[in-house]
Amino acid sequence: MKHLELQSYLHQHIPLSAAMEVTVVEASSQQVVLSAPLAPNINHRETVFGGSASAVAILAAWSMLHLRLSAEGLGSRLVIQRNTMDYVAPIDGTFTAVAQAPVAGPWDAFTRMLRRKGLGRIEQASALHYQGAQAGRLVGEFVAFGPGYPGG
Repeated sequence: MKHLELQSYLHQHIPLSAAMEVTVVEASSQQVVLSAPLAPNINHRETVFGGSASAVAILAAWSMLHLRLSAEGLGSRLVIQRNTMDYVAPIDGTFTAVAQAPVAGPWDAFTRMLRRKGLGRIEQASALHYQGAQAGRLVGEFVAFGPGYPGG
């Protein structure tokens, strides 16, 4: 999936991403980079609202897993179960969220369980960047439900 295809998918299936003006800068099996401007995500202090920062970080992590699952032909319903978000520095302009490919060991265990049981869980991180520095970090636990799994 190319970056514009992913962006179209996000805007169509997760309308909040369009309202937040999220754009896909890069979408590969190794890295996803999303970008969002300040204006639609601003808070009362004229910095990025924490909920917006968290949402973009979740979208980057989710997108990384979505791309990898699609590349392996593992159609599934992918949802976030829980997450932690560390806010390192205020953001007062356009920022990015970067998610790297999951490590091979946990990825292999995740896809093996998804194939075998129709359900898999994996942790995926993403980092927020602003003006060349890390401004936040998310670690999320995602669950994938295969087509035959109830709710999948």
